[in-house]
Amino acid sequence: MSRIIVPACIALCILGISNALAQGYPSKSIRLIVPYPPGGGVDATGRVIGQALTEQLGQPVVVENRAGATGRIGTEIVARSPADGYTLLLGSGAPNAVIPSVTPNLPYDAIKDFAPISLVGKTDYTLVVHPSLPARSVKELIALATANPGKLTYGSSGILSNTHLCGELLNQMARVNVIHVAYKGTGPALLSVLTGETVMSYGGGGAVMPHVAARRLRALATTGATRRAPDLPTISETLPGYHVNQWYGVLAPAGTPLAILDRLHKEIVRAIANPKIAQQFTSLDTDAVASSPREFSALIKSEIEKWAKVVKMANIRLD
Repeated sequence: MSRIIVPACIALCILGISNALAQGYPSKSIRLIVPYPPGGGVDATGRVIGQALTEQLGQPVVVENRAGATGRIGTEIVARSPADGYTLLLGSGAPNAVIPSVTPNLPYDAIKDFAPISLVGKTDYTLVVHPSLPARSVKELIALATANPGKLTYGSSGILSNTHLCGELLNQMARVNVIHVAYKGTGPALLSVLTGETVMSYGGGGAVMPHVAARRLRALATTGATRRAPDLPTISETLPGYHVNQWYGVLAPAGTPLAILDRLHKEIVRAIANPKIAQQFTSLDTDAVASSPREFSALIKSEIEKWAKVVKMANIRLD
């Protein structure tokens, strides 16, 4: 009997400590690590959710930009931080799902070192081409690339960026060879298409649609599963199964007390349901999306598996 009672008592004690921690949480400011420089989509998303949580929790949620190594530096900082709920990560595809596919000695484990709390947003990309390119649909683009292997180029915001992977997935699914050209950011990549240095690229709607409206670029399709506009198809309508989006979510170091994770999850869901926050996300061309921790964890695992295959087939390596 005592062998049964003792473990039960230990479990109750742990639960009591966890609940006590949550009741006093937060008692000071919280760091939300954004592993990218100020000004980009990840940073803007972090600032929206950080401000919302500041208002709801009654303590400052301070966005801290710790950029470098395609998001790896800031992500590792969170993985090595105390699991007390006072250091959080705004995670995204590259450091949490793509980099683990190509870096065997990564200083953090994308699954074991983090406790996913909730998604906060998702956004699709838009495939745009230079107006001189004789292709007005994805089908025509594929036909053109098939007839001219290795002659067309696409610009991306960097090696293993989502815009790089958009092109590699198109290459593999359409069995074409459009040459990748990496730039240092979305702006330079789009500029390369505007100037004709490359013939196509992928970008967020907020970045590319003003150029489309001015007829400096032609939009062919979006990378998501469903249309964002009635007159703009998805790539998947031509290549069934094609799907790429950028996602953002909040994670804590593994081992953070469950009661604190539950509190944070409830507050994030509450923030995402706020029409004011949803409108702020819309202005960033991002859909406000919350999830359960289990759903978020499953997404990360599925993304790691998906991109590992694409990276391996394309033989992509980090320098």
